[in-house]
Amino acid sequence: MSGITSYISTSNNFFKKNKIYLVLFFFTQVLLSCHVYSFKDVSIPPEVKTVRIGFIENKARYVDPQLSPRLTDRLQQKVTSQTRLTRVNSDDAHYQISGYISQDNITTSGISNQTAATNRLTIGVHITFLNTLTAKSQEFDISRNFDFNANLTRQQAEAGLNEEILRNLSDDIFNRIFSNW
Repeated sequence: MSGITSYISTSNNFFKKNKIYLVLFFFTQVLLSCHVYSFKDVSIPPEVKTVRIGFIENKARYVDPQLSPRLTDRLQQKVTSQTRLTRVNSDDAHYQISGYISQDNITTSGISNQTAATNRLTIGVHITFLNTLTAKSQEFDISRNFDFNANLTRQQAEAGLNEEILRNLSDDIFNRIFSNW
């Protein structure tokens, strides 16, 4: 009888000490089994070897002359560093990515004492993705909002938000193409 009591006591101590780990384990299993979240990374078929990323032209009403080249460069760096694809400039690339900046505007997003306190910069990008091996094309729009103090000029706001704008837009485009988001 003392062996059973000892076993039960040991089991209870195990569950008390590892309670948080067990809860996390079961929670993770539930998420994975319900397909709520997966730890899937970039998904590129093995036969796809090359990618061409065209210049992302700025066709918005307001044109920030630095946004197009910087966004194009950031997307090229991201694809090159986070995939095994070789970047080429020819029309026979397996994946072809092109697009344009379709929206670049500022609106008031917060008011204090009957004056603008916060403004919102909205940047939209239209992307065309072509898989030449399957002849499938996909078009989609990415849009991001960036809030800033209304006391700043547009140029000051863009200068302060530049890195965040480039990171968020390139991440969104990359995830939409390569991670099936």
